[in-house]
Amino acid sequence: MNKKIIIAIPIFNEQKYIIKCVESVLDFKIPVNSSVAIFLIDGMSTDKTRQLIQDNFLKYKNIFLVDNPGKFQSQGLNIVIKNQKFDYLMRLDAHTIYPKEYLINCYNVSKKTNAENVGGIWITMQSSKSYESALVQALTTHPFGVGNAYFRTKKVFSKQVDTVPFGFFKGKIFQKIGLFDERLIRCQDYEFNRRIKLNGGKVWIDSSIYSSYYNKSTLKEFYSKQFYKDAPYNPYMWHIAKYSFEFRHAVTGLFSLGIILGGIISIFSNNILYLYVSVILLYFTLSLISSVQQAIKYNKILHILFLPICFFLYHFLHGLGVLIGIKNLIFGLAPFQNNRIKRGF
Repeated sequence: MNKKIIIAIPIFNEQKYIIKCVESVLDFKIPVNSSVAIFLIDGMSTDKTRQLIQDNFLKYKNIFLVDNPGKFQSQGLNIVIKNQKFDYLMRLDAHTIYPKEYLINCYNVSKKTNAENVGGIWITMQSSKSYESALVQALTTHPFGVGNAYFRTKKVFSKQVDTVPFGFFKGKIFQKIGLFDERLIRCQDYEFNRRIKLNGGKVWIDSSIYSSYYNKSTLKEFYSKQFYKDAPYNPYMWHIAKYSFEFRHAVTGLFSLGIILGGIISIFSNNILYLYVSVILLYFTLSLISSVQQAIKYNKILHILFLPICFFLYHFLHGLGVLIGIKNLIFGLAPFQNNRIKRGF
C-alpha cells in the first residue's frame, strides 16, 4: 500500500535559507511505496522568500506554497493538517539543511520503534563567519548552556525523550489527540510531544537522524529571541498545559530571581552575602570550565575570555524572560488571555 508523506515547512522571511533548505528536501531518498508532498507554509513574508519559491520550486508538481494569514507556526501547521490526508507528517524548519537520508532514516526509526513521533539531533552551524556567530554556536552546544537538550549536543544515542526538534509524526496521532495548540506561538512542538506521552504514545530520538541548523548570527538577535520570544512562553505553556511542566525549564527563572533577590538581601546580611558570593563564584567556575571545553572543541581561544560572560547573560536574560512571562500571566497580559490567539485543538 502506498504511504503518503507530507512535509510541512512553516516559513517567514527566509530568503537567506529557503533555497538551500528546499533543495536539500528535494534530494531526500524516498521510502519504498511512498509518495511525498512538500508544503511551504508562508506567514506572509515581506522579503524575497515568496518570489524565490515561485521562481525556483513551484515548477515541481509536489511542492505547494500555502498562505498562513495567522503568521505563526502552529497556525500554519494546522492549516495543512486539517486539509490533507496523510500517513505521516514531517515538520521541518527553513533554517536547516538536511542530508539525503533524513526522511528515510525517520521512516525506518518510526517503523522500528512504533513511536508516534521521531526526530534527531541538530548539528548547530554558524550563521555567518563573524565571531559573534561562533559564540552563539558555542553557547547552544554545551550542556552548561542548554542542559540536557540531547538533540543539541551531538552524541550517539537512541531513546525515548520528552521532545525532539521538528518531528516525523504518525498521521493518526492528530486524529487521536488533536492539532497543535494555536495559543502557543512558541513551545507548540514541546507541548504537543508531551501530549503524545500523556496519551500513552512514544516520542523517540535517534542520532542517525541529524540536520544542520543555523542559529542566530549575532548575540543581540540570539539574546533578544531568548528574552522576548522563547522564555515567556515556558510559563504560558505550563499555564495552558500543566502536564508540560518540567523543573529543569524553570531553572533559569530561579537563577535570575536568585541573582536579583540575593543581591538585594545580601546588603543587609553578611551571611547571605558570603553565600551569595560563593554561589556566584561556583557558577563562574563551572562556566569557565565549560568555556575552556568549548574553546578546545572549536579551536577558538577567545572563548575562554568571552563565553563565561555570554553564558551568564544567556541564563540571566532567559530567566528574566521566564519571570516576565509569569508576571504577564498573573496580570492577565499573556497573548492568549487577551483572546488574540485561539485554541488549536
